Amino acid sequence: MATNGEKAYELYQGAVGRADGTGDWLEIDQARIQAFADVTQDQQFIHVDPDLCATLSPWGVPIAHGFLTLSLLTKLAESVPQPPERLEGIVMGVNYGFDKLRFLAPVSAGSNVRGRFRLLSAEDKGGGRWLLKHEVTVEIEGAEKPALVAEWLGMQVVGG
Repeated sequence: MATNGEKAYELYQGAVGRADGTGDWLEIDQARIQAFADVTQDQQFIHVDPDLCATLSPWGVPIAHGFLTLSLLTKLAESVPQPPERLEGIVMGVNYGFDKLRFLAPVSAGSNVRGRFRLLSAEDKGGGRWLLKHEVTVEIEGAEKPALVAEWLGMQVVGG
């Protein structure tokens, strides 16, 4: 009988290069943008003042903070359908950082975004730890350019 570590190796290595999938659309409304501005204390008018945006901003409407869009990656990832062979025994996953990150287009208040994910690599770090690198694209509904592209690193811990 294969251990969870052996199953992890087979699952991850078989998934490298394959698209994980695309998640559900998520609305980025002004209330969410304002809440993020309040938490981060970034009250720049381009995010929180529709009246000033109408006259001074090149976009004409408030836009989401780039870091708000980035912070939603976990939420966007959780709506991606998981394959039936999803590994049992995952104890936890933690953010490990980014190799690359670019903000390519602003997300206007009221826009919908979704994440598209593809596993780029899976490295066995020993002790049931796997360093996964995903290519992530956050799409904006109806827009030609994505909001951001990144290489997102996550450490998954597999028990057993």
